[in-house]
Amino acid sequence: MIVVVGIGAGGWDEIPVRHQQLIRESAVLLGGKRHLDLVPDVPGQRREPWPSPLREGLPALLESLPNDEPVVALASGDPLVSGIGTTLIDVLGPANVRIEPAVSSVALARARMGWAAESCVVVSLVGRDVSLIARELAPGRRILALSSDGSTPGLVADLLVTAGFGASAMTILGELGAETESTRTATASEWDAESPRLNIVAIECVGTPLLGWAAGLPDDVFENDGQLTKRDLRASALARLAPTPGAHLWDVGAGAGSVGIEWMRAHPSCTATAVEASPERAARIARNATRLGVPGLAVVQGRAPDSLRDLPAPDAIFIGGGATRSGVLDTCLAALRPGGRLVVHGVTLETEQLLATAYQKHGGELTRISVETSAPIGTFTGWTPARAVTQWSVSVR
Repeated sequence: MIVVVGIGAGGWDEIPVRHQQLIRESAVLLGGKRHLDLVPDVPGQRREPWPSPLREGLPALLESLPNDEPVVALASGDPLVSGIGTTLIDVLGPANVRIEPAVSSVALARARMGWAAESCVVVSLVGRDVSLIARELAPGRRILALSSDGSTPGLVADLLVTAGFGASAMTILGELGAETESTRTATASEWDAESPRLNIVAIECVGTPLLGWAAGLPDDVFENDGQLTKRDLRASALARLAPTPGAHLWDVGAGAGSVGIEWMRAHPSCTATAVEASPERAARIARNATRLGVPGLAVVQGRAPDSLRDLPAPDAIFIGGGATRSGVLDTCLAALRPGGRLVVHGVTLETEQLLATAYQKHGGELTRISVETSAPIGTFTGWTPARAVTQWSVSVR
């Protein structure tokens, strides 16, 4: 059992007495150098700093710990707010980790700003791409961004300006709870200051509405070479794929990556893997994902079904291209978890025949979708039809 004790920025004197006792009585004390330096020397106590890189070095460190003596790990504030507590539970399981939190930096930031918890969203940028902020941008939105280091505020300011939110107020809350606590506010377009290494960025969004979270973003927000599931078809597919929190999608034959990107935009915990054979398109998918606020989209360059091996098990699969390739459809059906959803689009007679056969065998829903858009005809306006798309969707029991 590892006990994870949260420490506020005020240091040792502000730690509750019972937490101080836990720390003093531990045979092994784990933590970052800054945290270990806060604790007075304890004769005979073994002290171990976290390895770097953490994830790679953690198993060896944990293996070296005694099984029959108390072990304490030090953390900042609430160890489960982008902290080491989350990592240790992931590695050891919740039964082997006990959390003793202090006041979190998020709680302190809300208090300093006077923001109710339900009035703002928290986005962790600790070790993550700042483009995660892009999904949250909307006029009047309040965002608390947990920074990786002192460079994060500048990167956030650049993103806000690029997105048309340069008038947004940024308040940098540094060293929260410490005697050196600091506050600085400026608009994103005016930001030019250095920031403390430990900081939270409070953003009050001012700008023009961008993109919603509902399925069916405009086609022109995706960089593409024509291989794109168009807006109305994409909305229909995503309605049947039914993204839910924590669910994983395979976007097979991803093209511009639009379906996987919109799946991840539906909820911050949704994940997706885009599978695309073309290296140029694979690179384009990654650019689209970053620009649209879901940099965590995994991109696998390769052809299905071979490239589907060893991917995380999917809760839903979209096949936008390559369904007639031998083994693709069967591999996808077999990979789905119970209750998983599969949606396949086809525009050729060969794919349509394949989907009709699959519908007869597995059931589901077979739909033919035709979309027409207005376009000039001389000095008048008429309808221009796109290719009809056959859509097969099925849920696996």
